[in-house]
Amino acid sequence: MKYEILGDTLPVVVCNLENGEKMFTESGSMSWMSPNMLMETTSNGGLGKALGRMLSGEKLFQNIYTATGGPGMIAFASSFPGSIKAFEIAPGHGMIFQKRSFLAAEMGVTLSTHFNQKASVGLFGGEGFILQKVSGNGIAFAEFDGHVVQYELKPGQKIVVDTGYLAAMDETVNMEVQTIRGAKNVLFGGEGLFNTVLTGPGRVWLQTMPIPNLAGVLKPYFPSSND
Repeated sequence: MKYEILGDTLPVVVCNLENGEKMFTESGSMSWMSPNMLMETTSNGGLGKALGRMLSGEKLFQNIYTATGGPGMIAFASSFPGSIKAFEIAPGHGMIFQKRSFLAAEMGVTLSTHFNQKASVGLFGGEGFILQKVSGNGIAFAEFDGHVVQYELKPGQKIVVDTGYLAAMDETVNMEVQTIRGAKNVLFGGEGLFNTVLTGPGRVWLQTMPIPNLAGVLKPYFPSSND
């Protein structure tokens, strides 16, 4: 499979498959394709795994696309102004994505739900509690909100991230929640009660325009039911 990511703020990944090659994506993600791409809708692992994927923001069913009778082409476009990134997945080198960011992957890749085991993250981390885990072998594509900035953390090196800005990280990166200190900071700082602390080793990808943050900025401009 060969691919090309096109576009800037509304990107699309165009994948060219050899005869018999397959890709899978959540239902409704295909943008355009050549007529010889055969689609099969499946729970891809059974009802239990499908329900688990729903917790991480994916739909119940997935679509498998196969190039038949010769080479095929299929494209997956971003659903929000942002970025599409490609990740090389290999045994022992999996990735953790934010909820709802998985776009498509080769068939050797497995998508599952990742629960952060830290109790504090589960109680206070919001979107950081239930994430997406991508493992196996192959190329996976993910879409993120806004532009993406990458950091590589050394063992023990930390970075503090506001909730919602984490896009992806290597599975070797540790994630915890840190309470913001000082009553004045909490009440008037505008940063909420908690931050996410990421500890290396591993790479992290941070996004610049989380959808919930954008929705909060636009909310005062939308007419309310009282207007």
